[in-house]
Amino acid sequence: MARSNVCHTSFGRAAVHDRIHYSKFLDLRMSAEQAADLVKPGMTVAMSGFTGAGYPKAVPGALAALMEKEQAAGNPFKINVLTGASTAPELDGVLARAGGMNLRLPYMSDPELRRRINDGEMEYMDIHLSHVAQHAWFGFYGKIDLAIIEIVGVTEDGQLIPSSSVGNNKTWLDMADKVILEVNTQQSPALEGMHDIYYGTALPPHRQPIEMTTADQRIGEPYLRVDPSKIVAVVETDAPDRLSPFAPVDETSSQIADHLLDFLDHEIRAGRLTDKLLPLQSGVGNIANAVLAGLSRGGYKGLQAYTEVIQDGMLSLLKDETIGFASATSFSLSSDGIEEFNRHVDFYRERILLRPQEISNHPELVRRLGCIALNGMIEADIYGNVNSTNVVGSHVMNGIGGSGDFARNGYLSVFMSPSVAKGGKISGIVPMASHVDHTEHDTMILITERGLADLRGLSPKQRAQVIIDNCAAPEYRPMLQDYFDRAKVSSYGKHTPHLLGESLSWHQRFIDTGDMRPGAAQA
Repeated sequence: MARSNVCHTSFGRAAVHDRIHYSKFLDLRMSAEQAADLVKPGMTVAMSGFTGAGYPKAVPGALAALMEKEQAAGNPFKINVLTGASTAPELDGVLARAGGMNLRLPYMSDPELRRRINDGEMEYMDIHLSHVAQHAWFGFYGKIDLAIIEIVGVTEDGQLIPSSSVGNNKTWLDMADKVILEVNTQQSPALEGMHDIYYGTALPPHRQPIEMTTADQRIGEPYLRVDPSKIVAVVETDAPDRLSPFAPVDETSSQIADHLLDFLDHEIRAGRLTDKLLPLQSGVGNIANAVLAGLSRGGYKGLQAYTEVIQDGMLSLLKDETIGFASATSFSLSSDGIEEFNRHVDFYRERILLRPQEISNHPELVRRLGCIALNGMIEADIYGNVNSTNVVGSHVMNGIGGSGDFARNGYLSVFMSPSVAKGGKISGIVPMASHVDHTEHDTMILITERGLADLRGLSPKQRAQVIIDNCAAPEYRPMLQDYFDRAKVSSYGKHTPHLLGESLSWHQRFIDTGDMRPGAAQA
């Protein structure tokens, strides 16, 4: 397929007609405020965006202003919002502050949105990222009235050049009754050709195998398709993606990374891995970036990544050839990372491919490729059940994201966390997880700065002892051992011993006193 005529030599401000080469769309240009008027109360609106990249920058803000105006006049105005994952304050933040969301899915990280969910002011649905597109096609979310999608440009034959994330955009464009396009002239035009949009999915019972066997294999097209008759507005924007910089690698994160590197070296010596490892999946955050930096120290070369996001650390690994190729669905770069990408875009465009999240997170592909899944957690219990979403069981922090897609289907599932939080007031290892996102059956390796617990081939009681000995903080280890020893004697069953009247007492103590440790003064 021929490339478009979008100019590849200028980054930053460009006239929208330099980006749109399909004349019919030029006639649909309007302001963000005019486009927002097309959104009506009660609609289900699907938007682009995945971890603060590729989300619409203008229409959500105009829509939030409209919502506030209507609500001040006594006219309730709420919509259901579907995206790829989390977005940014210009989308999630403004709509949350306007009180304009009735339901949000599938992942979020905005503080204001989180507060309103936890205060019970709106509904939030947390699901595996690989499930979103297919559940939409199954009709589980009802009709999608409108899609608002950021793009880089439009080709002469009306195909869309995807932006810095793909997420669920293919599905939203296919399913939505109407579509608003935001053409962001600040997104680098050199993104063209860095996408692989697969159109071979089908509904059961007509599904066919996805013919992909390596992370760097192209199986789709570089552009998004759309029915031109669906386009009702084209809005020009000139705004950067908004992602917070990662904190510098601290001692705790570095220690976790070192434990992982030692483990990988052990697996190579045991013959279970080669020095090329297997395709890496890495969650988002400071620990993940520390782990990626550790891979460079480990001397690996020519690795592959099959993951969800390209973080700053991934760019560094591509630059020093630790990683030879990275497949994802989105960028998740700091401002420095964006500057680095734009400065060396010709280098990165040969080594990065962005796919729809139904492919980047596809369980069949994760299992076939044998991914090594590296994800964070809030807490794990002594048997290896992992809570990655809810503090003390009910205060949601974000969502499960894609961690379950990779943990259940990967060759290795690794969960990492500091052993304590809030200055020692919370233990990362507890008698019973207050919320379970990943069961003990999906957890192979637990790592804290204290050590690594290899749970493969162990029974529940064996797992418990290894986790207590290797991962618990010193101030909590005697408490965990005491609980486990008494449970082995007094439990109703001896297979997975628990003291049910006590198993969640640590969390209740934190709610009551602000500290999981008995006798500690409330902060």
